[in-house]
Amino acid sequence: MNALHLAGTAAGRAREGLTAVFFGGVVPASAQEETLAEEIGRAMAQAGYQLMHGGYNGLMEAAARGAAGQGATVTAVTLIGKHDEWGAFNPHTTLSVHVPDPGARLNHYLDNADLVVAMGGGTGTLHELTAALYYATTIRPVPVCLVGASALRLLAFLREERWLYETPTRPLGFLATADSADAFRAHLTSLDTTPIGET
Repeated sequence: MNALHLAGTAAGRAREGLTAVFFGGVVPASAQEETLAEEIGRAMAQAGYQLMHGGYNGLMEAAARGAAGQGATVTAVTLIGKHDEWGAFNPHTTLSVHVPDPGARLNHYLDNADLVVAMGGGTGTLHELTAALYYATTIRPVPVCLVGASALRLLAFLREERWLYETPTRPLGFLATADSADAFRAHLTSLDTTPIGET
């Protein structure tokens, strides 16, 4: 199979409302970060977002658990041919999308995102986050929120070392941070929640 493959009912695959994309690692930096990820998933669902994530364990599973507990649709996006190697999706996943390569995976996430939330993780999460930052500065200013101590330390490093900086042609107004679930909920209330493609 070398094309986009969608699993789930046709009605479930149709885009409905808002989509939050969650990037987070399979090995949480701490139990507190895992708890925070679940609270973030819950907050996104309560604000009307469906969740799109990698589908596997760790912080992804925690966010999915929080979102699913509020009745949100939870979509996993993975690579064709890697699913057997990477293992079963977490039990909170309700739909899945299988794409041919990492570029298609990132494009699927970002083209469907009304909001991107990133927490700590490994090189895969770092790749996803930097792609989201690039996408938001060059293609469409989708809101990106970094949450939790690990992600905030990374952001401080990127700014200090000038890997990430604002220019008149690449403003960073899309970027926000939250160090707690309450701060994240406050951020959600400030967002424009018009879905992609609507005015």
